[in-house]
Amino acid sequence: MALLASDLITLGHRIRHYRGERGLTLDQLGERVGLAASQLSLIENGRREPKLGALQEVAAALGVELTDLLSREAPNRRAALEIELARAQKNALYGALGLPQVKVTKGTPTEAIESLVGLHQELARRANEAIATPEEARRANTELRERMRERANYMPEIEALAEERVKASGHVSGALTHREVSVMAEQLGFSLIYVNDLPNSTRSVTDLANGRIYLPPASIPGGHGLRSMALQAMAHRLLGHERPGSYAEFLWQRLEINYFAAACLMPQEAALKFLTTAKNNRELAVEDLRDAFGVTHEAAALRLTNLATSHLDMTLHFLRVNGDGALQKGYENDGLPLPTDVTGSIEGQYVCKQWSARNAFTHTNRTTEFYQYTDTPAGTFWCATQTGSTSAGEFSISVGVPFNEAKWFRGRETTQRAVSRCPDESCCRKPKGEVASRWVGNAWPSARLHAHVLSPLPSGTFPGVDDTEVYEFLEAHAAE
Repeated sequence: MALLASDLITLGHRIRHYRGERGLTLDQLGERVGLAASQLSLIENGRREPKLGALQEVAAALGVELTDLLSREAPNRRAALEIELARAQKNALYGALGLPQVKVTKGTPTEAIESLVGLHQELARRANEAIATPEEARRANTELRERMRERANYMPEIEALAEERVKASGHVSGALTHREVSVMAEQLGFSLIYVNDLPNSTRSVTDLANGRIYLPPASIPGGHGLRSMALQAMAHRLLGHERPGSYAEFLWQRLEINYFAAACLMPQEAALKFLTTAKNNRELAVEDLRDAFGVTHEAAALRLTNLATSHLDMTLHFLRVNGDGALQKGYENDGLPLPTDVTGSIEGQYVCKQWSARNAFTHTNRTTEFYQYTDTPAGTFWCATQTGSTSAGEFSISVGVPFNEAKWFRGRETTQRAVSRCPDESCCRKPKGEVASRWVGNAWPSARLHAHVLSPLPSGTFPGVDDTEVYEFLEAHAAE
């Protein structure tokens, strides 16, 4: 018989409880069962696991069933408090503080134990909030990227679920319509409601009590965004998500709902038929997949990463890069050497200035994809890059493959070629000798401060969400 440490604590308290009810001292009980008082004390304090035979003798001596001793319930409220305090003081969260453990005695007031337990509960609550420093966020993102790389960025369970829900909506072909998305919501017991006063910290809010999914106004530009947001909200329910217990879990849930939305908007069966035909014709193009299903260029590019390795037998990479060259999102299973920091994180790292993800910003014609071959230390890669802009500035979306896979894509005939030696800093990160010698010591730029660098990620069960705003929003709309 092997008991968990937490069970040993409860067992010890139950033995002490029954011993006290019988009016026995440790020495007296020890004489009856053939154990020294010091050994019994260790058992009662949860510090030693007794053998089954010894437990049976203790139960007999106390006049109770063995099952009574092994029950996981505390014998009384005070014991329950003592057990909870003992467990809290043994966990790693408290141990990391380097504080001594408080030993509870018969003379310790119950109110004092209640206060200590309350402090531990609050400490655990704050630790369990979905809060992350930038360092923790980078670690979680890195682990998530590696996890998806191992499965070729493909999630068959969500693919199957998406196919099932799309077919149940009555969808047959073409782009998934707003009406079909509404039907999917109705089948789950929800209605889609478009409002002008969503809390600033949210993209959508789901009212579980009244079966409503609140979304931004239906008149905003771009139908893809609204359909995607509605599908993401439904995905939380379909995938059985609970409140995230960590930032890593929050990121995983977000990845799953984004994947579900993409798999609904570009269903696997239809998307693969489209992509396979394009590959056979050597005319694969992200912009064609985008237009065929009425989604954004980024959504189509990411969807290609889901299906290419598992179903089209090719490796590839995806990049979203800010106008300043910083990598926002990235995925690769084709050996492209993405820039990383010392932790292995890619977010915020600057990609080589020779890559098409940055060269595309200098391209005159921005309405079509920009194609380029790039020679790197890891081999030659072909990329198709599309630029865009938001209120936050410019960005580029790139999808690329190793040289021998370029034959399947439109744009393979491009003569645009560049050489990248990164991570060798002499490639593009160090100024050339003559320029450096001319200006070193004579330049004093006033750097723009990126405020997010100084701040931890927003705390809360759902990072960045103001619970007060959300609850007030739901209260105001519940009466409607």
